[in-house]
Amino acid sequence: MQVSVENTSALERRMTVGVPVERIETEVNKRLQQTARRAKVPGFRPGKVPMSVIRQRYEDAARQEALSDLIQSTFYEAVVEQKLNPAGAPAVEPKSFEKGKDLEYVATFEVFPEFQVTGFESIAIERLQAEVADADLDNMLEVLRKQNTRFEAVERAAEDGDQLNIDFEGKIDGEVFAGGSAKATQLVLGSGRMIPGFEDALVGAKAGEERVINPTFPADYQNLDLAGKTAEFSVTVNSVSAPQLPELNEEFFALFGIKESGLEGFRAEVRKNMERELRQAVTSKVKNQVMDGLLAANPIEVPKALLANEVNRLRVQAVQQFGGNIKPEQLPAELFEEQAKRRVVLGLIVAEVVKQFELKPNEDRVREMIKEMASAYQEPEQVVAWYYKNDQQMSEVRSVVLEEQVVDTVLQKANVTDKAVSYEEAVKPVEAPPAA
Repeated sequence: MQVSVENTSALERRMTVGVPVERIETEVNKRLQQTARRAKVPGFRPGKVPMSVIRQRYEDAARQEALSDLIQSTFYEAVVEQKLNPAGAPAVEPKSFEKGKDLEYVATFEVFPEFQVTGFESIAIERLQAEVADADLDNMLEVLRKQNTRFEAVERAAEDGDQLNIDFEGKIDGEVFAGGSAKATQLVLGSGRMIPGFEDALVGAKAGEERVINPTFPADYQNLDLAGKTAEFSVTVNSVSAPQLPELNEEFFALFGIKESGLEGFRAEVRKNMERELRQAVTSKVKNQVMDGLLAANPIEVPKALLANEVNRLRVQAVQQFGGNIKPEQLPAELFEEQAKRRVVLGLIVAEVVKQFELKPNEDRVREMIKEMASAYQEPEQVVAWYYKNDQQMSEVRSVVLEEQVVDTVLQKANVTDKAVSYEEAVKPVEAPPAA
């Protein structure tokens, strides 16, 4: 087998492969012999058909099959011989495909970029330091109470924060418009659920009262037919209910699966969850900074095949997430290219760090991660057992642990500054940069 390789770009290779005619004929004959053992030809018993008849009837198909298989097998033999690492399937173009002659074809494909990850010392990391203070715990308990607010009917005038049951009909220029009417709708005043001015105009209303209000739709309202227009709503208040926060008692604790440990046990459980959230938030923010730093320090060219595959994965994920009667390929590739490129480049960089530093998943960390995830459930032992019985889940956990080890490796060399912050600041999501 003869092989020659031409570099047509930084990542593209054009490889010419020549396969001797003897190898082709050997493969063709092998297939014809296999066919002869099972072929059913009128006038002959199975297995007794003369080879001349088999060749006359089946040689063309056997040759096409042999050539196809040879291209596939010799391509991989050639890339191994040439120490190439293809990043996608090749485009194959036959040059010589005649019976009785050597087979020659050209395979064009991309290879994975070869590089060393560098620039660790140039990466600046701000690592947040925080703890769950008693005041943070008290605030969280209030949040949990508000999330479980119940409303009870009252006879007084409505106040901000009350829940009203209302009927309303909206008109513009005396005409009822689509979507502007409803019956028995529950509305919490101050929630911002309705257009500006609607909820404010109902403060002070009582059960049984009817009001006519005239709010204006925002200029950027999603329905362009209504944007910027002033409407007239006839509103009937059916009832007014005041918010009632639940007491911190056994009934409330039971909502969270805590039945016997009382207030102190509940506080301890909530604190444990907050501390877990804090650890995850700090770890995530450090990881994002490490990945951004690695990207900035290691610009590499991305194989088009890998980018296309990742774009297609993101398309499928988008359709699964948002639904609708649309096929993934109908979504414009440009919507996903930036995210896909980041994912592909980071994947290549992380893989190279693993290779450079000969990293392997630390099984102690794997066990700790599974234990940490399981602690969020009421029966953690069953969750741990489930993970260890599920090879795919274990593989995913090991991948996450290995990525954490990559982050730790970078942190050992990066410029790390610790910053003391409050719990609220530490867990606050990072705001996405404004679109250009």
